[in-house]
Amino acid sequence: RHPAPKAGALPDCAIPRWIRLIIHVVTKSCAMRSFCDTGFHRCRETLTGLRFICLPVTLVHIKSGSTFATLDFQEAPMSARILDGEAIAQSIKNKIASRTLERSVDGHRPPGLAIVLVGNDPSSHVYVRLKKKDCEVVGFHTEIRLLGESVSEKEVVSHIQDFNSDETIDGILVQLPLPPQIDPLTVIKTISPKKDVDGIHPYNLGMLTLREPAIRSCTSKGIMSLLDQTDVPIRGLDATVVGASNHVGRPTTLELLRAGCTVTSCHRFSRDTKSHVASADIVISATGVAGLIKGNWIKPGAIVIDVGIERQPDGSLRGDVEFDSVVKVAGWLTPVPGGVGPMTRVSILENLIVAAETTAP
Repeated sequence: RHPAPKAGALPDCAIPRWIRLIIHVVTKSCAMRSFCDTGFHRCRETLTGLRFICLPVTLVHIKSGSTFATLDFQEAPMSARILDGEAIAQSIKNKIASRTLERSVDGHRPPGLAIVLVGNDPSSHVYVRLKKKDCEVVGFHTEIRLLGESVSEKEVVSHIQDFNSDETIDGILVQLPLPPQIDPLTVIKTISPKKDVDGIHPYNLGMLTLREPAIRSCTSKGIMSLLDQTDVPIRGLDATVVGASNHVGRPTTLELLRAGCTVTSCHRFSRDTKSHVASADIVISATGVAGLIKGNWIKPGAIVIDVGIERQPDGSLRGDVEFDSVVKVAGWLTPVPGGVGPMTRVSILENLIVAAETTAP
């Protein structure tokens, strides 16, 4: 609260709101006390280099007179804040580990995850090892069923049915992709919806469509958790999702609709993806095309979530987003790796403990 302005001072309403939000500006001489309490006429010296966080500009000059002040600004480069998926996921893991320990004290067994891994795809084996390690960190039990590249669809279905009836298993995860002789949808439909911790069973996706989510798709759930970390109210914002896969693009579109966003879905038949991205407050790209999203596509200050990942000939990993150019324009940005990936895995853990608590609350 501030006293009424003295005679000759600019009234509060004449000062732009974003300046009135600055209560005290402290300088070495403390000559300049406040924009709000007496208006600009109390500015007695020239200040340079004062950066206003709410605007991409720097105050480079203030020249005061008896009843007015002249402010000179120059544009300052923006730099997106990074959404560190590893750090956020670790915080969630710590909470899950505490819940698991509390359940153990109450006499409940640890949640159990069954993973079906078919074939010799190197990336799939890496992902399964990471998921197993995640489970160990939070105190979950894991059982991994390794099946050969030539296994039949009928055999895979049989293993899943065994896990469906196993009371020590709360969640079943089939690592994709599967060999060509196996239909992924047939396999996914075999999983009990209550144990579908990936959240991709037709029942669970259908419930999300009806705005009554049961087990949520893990990648889109992780994306929504990242958006929560920005503390930006997203209701009413324009969002563009690039990519319309059943496992990422479509459930993410549904999650954003549920959150109150106006959502545009871009896909391989879209005629002008760039224009849809450029008008969006939130951009989520999940195509696997490295460097697709450029800095000049992005609306200044937008939240950009990069789901795509592609291994380069030199072994490095790149996302859909051209990081070096987008980071200069966006307000928030996820890195690759270390952004959506860890959040997808921790969402599996969240789904798993919810499934376990539903079985034995």
